[in-house]
Amino acid sequence: MVTPALMHTQISAEEYDSWSEEQCAGIEIADGLVTVSPNTPKRHNRLARILANALDSAAGPDWNADTDFDVRLQDVPLTNHRPDVIVYRADTIDLTPARPEHVILVVEVVSPGSETTDRIVKIDHYAKAGVLFYWRVEQAATGVPIVYTYVLAPATKTYRDGEMFTGTVKATAPFATTVGLRVM
Repeated sequence: MVTPALMHTQISAEEYDSWSEEQCAGIEIADGLVTVSPNTPKRHNRLARILANALDSAAGPDWNADTDFDVRLQDVPLTNHRPDVIVYRADTIDLTPARPEHVILVVEVVSPGSETTDRIVKIDHYAKAGVLFYWRVEQAATGVPIVYTYVLAPATKTYRDGEMFTGTVKATAPFATTVGLRVM
């Protein structure tokens, strides 16, 4: 667990890399500063797992989809996120941490406590790092998730709006996949 004193100290990549998996669990680093991720509800985790499984099946042998591991967006100042779902090149499975050039898609599932970070901060970080696709899953009051997709405009390092899906994702990029997200 990260002590409160570390939350006010700029952390270097070397220092972070020396920490145990236990110390890194439940945190992210933005501009060198530790941020604690809120505990996620079961619905959030289930949505992430359903998406990861569907994307992993659709991606073919060149790509893997997984949950809950670090993506090092930059070393100085250190920016290190743990997306809810990551689709990365299969040949980089043993490289730690994952780097933006290994990743084609990140998915963030918005939960209470992560709204601003997922809607504003992370979308900017992922775009500036060059991640080609970003999906944001909103958990609507109706219980039917809404998925907003974004595609990188490489010249400006910003995302442009892609498609929006309610309940069922029928994406064509980064590869064709259909997945129902009704979670009960």
